[in-house]
Amino acid sequence: MASYINKTLTTAIIGFGLSGKVFHAPFLHTHPGFRIKTVIERHREDSKKNYPYLEVEKDYRVLLDDPEIDLVAVCTPNTLHFPMVKDCLLAGKHVVIEKPFTPTSLEADELIGLAKSQNRHIFVFQNRRFDGDFLTIKKILDNNLLGDVKEYESHFDRFKPDLPLNAWRDKDLPAGGILFDLGSHLIDQAVHLFGKPQALFADIRKQRAGSKVDDYFEVQLFYKDFKAILKAGMMVNKSSPRFIIHGNKGSFVKYGLDPQESELVKGRMPVGPAWGKEKEKYWGTLKSSMGKLNFEGKIETLAGSYPTFYQNVYDVIVNYSEMMIRPEEARDVIKLIELAFESNSRKEVLDVQF
Repeated sequence: MASYINKTLTTAIIGFGLSGKVFHAPFLHTHPGFRIKTVIERHREDSKKNYPYLEVEKDYRVLLDDPEIDLVAVCTPNTLHFPMVKDCLLAGKHVVIEKPFTPTSLEADELIGLAKSQNRHIFVFQNRRFDGDFLTIKKILDNNLLGDVKEYESHFDRFKPDLPLNAWRDKDLPAGGILFDLGSHLIDQAVHLFGKPQALFADIRKQRAGSKVDDYFEVQLFYKDFKAILKAGMMVNKSSPRFIIHGNKGSFVKYGLDPQESELVKGRMPVGPAWGKEKEKYWGTLKSSMGKLNFEGKIETLAGSYPTFYQNVYDVIVNYSEMMIRPEEARDVIKLIELAFESNSRKEVLDVQF
């Protein structure tokens, strides 16, 4: 096992597609507590364009025998999550794994148990917990500006009516389709805010011609006094609100997506005081009545903070801090996705019994 005396974690990344290139390498590169040593790319060496100091290898198994590697970020297609994470844990590595955690909850349970037996950590990259709009909603709810929530609606809509060529997410493979992809975010956010629901209903569809996997869903999570409505689709040509929340004291409506992803795609590094800040035109609208005080107007969106995820990874491994996103929570997201597919198949509201 590597020593952490120097407080620098030597890291490797498996895969350098959108996930590795956009969501992981920039944060590991800019955080002083990490050193990226190796990137696994089977066909190219794209990572060297931005990070010329890296070693590029073709087979991830070289990482397993490298005693310097403390942490491995697994940024591969969903079908490879389970075997690669398992191999890394058995080799004594901590692991960051892209969402969705695993194609099945049984696989997630096996990895959680293995991590405990190896005294290693699994960090599931549920980065949307650090979107500025979501952080703002948490602050609004914590301050009781809406009162008792009666309805929560969350959308992640896109307009991509044509099937992309050779996209693994659109192939008929385990954990393919939009519910595993975007649903992992929306379900995680709702459960983080409100806890595990009592029941669930799902309508899951293939809307695009020739689609082999689901490209639309509406999942309803039923709580004691309200419900959460989660929707995503690829045939939405006019944007709907990202969030709509109604309570007995007010409402909050928010359009637009957190700007961090678009900035990362442009190649910007996640540093500086302006990182994660949203333009005023996208700020959400709050209407609230607190006793005799009434308010209606724009609420500034808190700055998004994806770097917080890797700061927590560092603090957990080096400083023994508490994990912000426990693997058990990510496992429960998979269980809810599994239940959603069952609900859709049976066309029934199903109790959540785990």
